Amino acid sequence: MQIGPPVTPPVVKQLLIANGLVFFLQMVSPQLTELGAVRPYRVFQEGWIWQPFTYMWLHAGLAHVGFNMLALWMFGSPMALAWGPQKFLRFYLICGVGAGFLIAGWPYVAVGFGLQPQQILLFSTLGASGAVYGVLLAYSLTWPDRYIMLLFPPIPIKAIYFIPFLFFMEYATGPSNVSHIGHLGGVLIGWILLSRDGRTQGVFSLNKLKYQLRRWKMRRKLQAVQSEEERWQEERRRNRGGRGPLH
Repeated sequence: MQIGPPVTPPVVKQLLIANGLVFFLQMVSPQLTELGAVRPYRVFQEGWIWQPFTYMWLHAGLAHVGFNMLALWMFGSPMALAWGPQKFLRFYLICGVGAGFLIAGWPYVAVGFGLQPQQILLFSTLGASGAVYGVLLAYSLTWPDRYIMLLFPPIPIKAIYFIPFLFFMEYATGPSNVSHIGHLGGVLIGWILLSRDGRTQGVFSLNKLKYQLRRWKMRRKLQAVQSEEERWQEERRRNRGGRGPLH
């Protein structure tokens, strides 16, 4: 049963320290939050394009940073050991930044279709959750049958069911300040990255699809050649059978 990692890789330690230091700086200078958190209208209307890169290092409070870093430590450590520091860090950052751009862009879609009021463009989002959810996805697909211990309620659950459980809890608790699109964005970006890799269990792979398509085309060509050969043989038999005896 998985409760915590036996080893914390240096890359995970560095991410934990970096997030902790930035959180401390937020306490010293609250203006960092205003500058770095994602506000959709500022990203696309005022050109604050850095916000999808910076929001993932900021947090709204001690519980917020604590839970995100706990999840990063628990699930990021095994992934960093399995992948190596460079691949893990690249995956973590891309999931976080990709989720940041979705956080900034989705409100415009929602407003355009009348799903949300324009005020949603003014809301700010911050936190490492998008990146962490990408890591959770990678963990759950790499070790789907591994058990992990939930905090609330304190029961074991298979890793493959962990993300669905988290989303269920998010929506079951009603309206909140949780960035659902940020969490979904991290999972979506993580899924795309894993599908390109093609080596993670249970992930649809574009490379596998291309391979299957090539095999299908080869089978079609082989069947066409075999059909042509059979037609030629049949025609040859008919021609032989139609001639009279030789004298």
